Amino acid sequence: MSFEVSGKLHVKYDAQQVTERFTKREFILEIGDGPYPQHVKFQLVQDKTPVLDPFEVGDILQVSFDLRGREYTSPKGEISYFTNLNAWRVQKADQTPDTPPQTQEDGTANFPSAADEPVGEFDDLPF
Repeated sequence: MSFEVSGKLHVKYDAQQVTERFTKREFILEIGDGPYPQHVKFQLVQDKTPVLDPFEVGDILQVSFDLRGREYTSPKGEISYFTNLNAWRVQKADQTPDTPPQTQEDGTANFPSAADEPVGEFDDLPF
C-alpha cells in the first residue's frame, strides 16, 4: 500500500545500525489536523536513509510511504503487533510538476477578480 502526506519536518534523527544487515533512520512529520496537529513517526531503511540529508527541521515536505505491519512473539510467548510507516521518497512540498504558475504581463499571479463573477441569476446551492 502506498500513501502520500505533506507536513513540516519536526524532528530528524541520525541513522541507526540496528543489526549487521539492517539500518534505519526515523523522522517526525508534523501534520496539520485542525487545532490538533499530529506528530507522526516515519522511517527510512537501508539505502534510503540518506534521503533526509538535504532537509532541515521546519521544511515543509511531501512524503511517499508504505504501510507495513508485522507480528512479533516475545521469548515469553506473548504476541505483539507493530506498524511502521516506511518512507521511500521525501521531497519539498513546494516542488510541483514542470508547469509554471500562470502570471499576467505585470508578473502578478492570475487570480480571479470580481469581474469574473457570473452574470445573471446563478445559484449553485444544492437545496
